[in-house]
Amino acid sequence: MIKYNPKIWFRHIFQIRKSDTIFIIWKEMLLIALFTVGIAWVELTYLKNFHHLKDLMGVYSLVGFVLSLLLVFRTNTAYDRWWEGRKKWGELVNNTRNLAIKISSMSTNQDTEDFFARMIPNYAFAMKGHLRDGVNIDELDLTEEERAYLESKAHKPSLISKWMYEKLDQMKREGDLTQEEFIVMDINLKTFSDIIGACERIKNTPLPYSYSNFLKKFIFVYVLTMPLAFVESFGYYSAAVSVFVFYVLVSMEILAEEIEDPFGLDPNDLPTDELSQKIKDNVNEIFKG
Repeated sequence: MIKYNPKIWFRHIFQIRKSDTIFIIWKEMLLIALFTVGIAWVELTYLKNFHHLKDLMGVYSLVGFVLSLLLVFRTNTAYDRWWEGRKKWGELVNNTRNLAIKISSMSTNQDTEDFFARMIPNYAFAMKGHLRDGVNIDELDLTEEERAYLESKAHKPSLISKWMYEKLDQMKREGDLTQEEFIVMDINLKTFSDIIGACERIKNTPLPYSYSNFLKKFIFVYVLTMPLAFVESFGYYSAAVSVFVFYVLVSMEILAEEIEDPFGLDPNDLPTDELSQKIKDNVNEIFKG
């Protein structure tokens, strides 16, 4: 995730990053420019007296308004998914701290504390990798036996959660936890599964294909046919107008696609690596304190 100071906006205008959409669509922008110049040449050479095309400007103004409404809905939908993902990871940070504090306060067994000091961060790292379609086992603090068993499972965060439940049950049977304390721990640990379930819903339910495909076609047709209305007023300069409009509209769609799955490695995705490390540092500090 790109970190920046939103108060220093003038510098960002002239700052060029590899994540800028212009580096993604520059070839398409060049093709649009060439196509518009070709349309302009045809109109200015063979259709000089055909002034009815100028009346299309009103039509494109109306269609542009409709397109802007669709893009607003598209952007808001994508941002809602990004923000919900951030809230869920914020909940995970808080709940891991709470669980670590409770275990540290109630347990008198050093082995138990060491176990949860490993497994709570392990869950965060496993969840991060699971949402990226691949858990990096080397990031987890595991024994050889745990590692071998975990590698054979598809949903690794669930297995780590199961191990923590089994440890809590053992603490209750050994008298290290009362029934009331176990219920409190259960409520806290249950939120782990709720959080990853919500994140999986965000990841696995993109915008419906028909809507996304229609929007792309709408933008494509709108930009390609725009020179028909603009050449009468702008001549060959309509190429610059078409390229700019194409850049704005397509960039909005690209950015929406990038943030609607916020758990990956794109520049604007959530900083799940940092959040996982933050959870690990916080939990270790709690148990060592």
